[in-house]
Amino acid sequence: MRLDMNKFKNQSFLSRLRCAAAGIFAGLRTEHSMRVHIAALGVAVGALVILRPEPLWWALLALTGALVIATELINTALEHLVDHLHPEIHPRIRIVKDCAAGAVLISSLGALGVAAAFVVHLLRH
Repeated sequence: MRLDMNKFKNQSFLSRLRCAAAGIFAGLRTEHSMRVHIAALGVAVGALVILRPEPLWWALLALTGALVIATELINTALEHLVDHLHPEIHPRIRIVKDCAAGAVLISSLGALGVAAAFVVHLLRH
């Protein structure tokens, strides 16, 4: 099935927002790791609600949480696209998938670094 891509250009903001939400829900529906990241983000938000840290920690959580979820969505999109265009295993396709997974890992490690800094901050105060 071919779609006329001109129909999708210059859509209203609300229409584009619906498309973005559909992408997020597709990621949640199809990717276990996306659900794990969302759950971890929920736990982190819960911890901040209970501990009531300075606004800086909320900002760091928002930035690192958004980065992890965004990289997970990009990874999911790339995997689906690559699997559609080149379903058989190929060394160069493997590199594309591995690099995208590596981006998720790096962003997750960054978020864990922020969590570790928060724990150290709590222990010192």
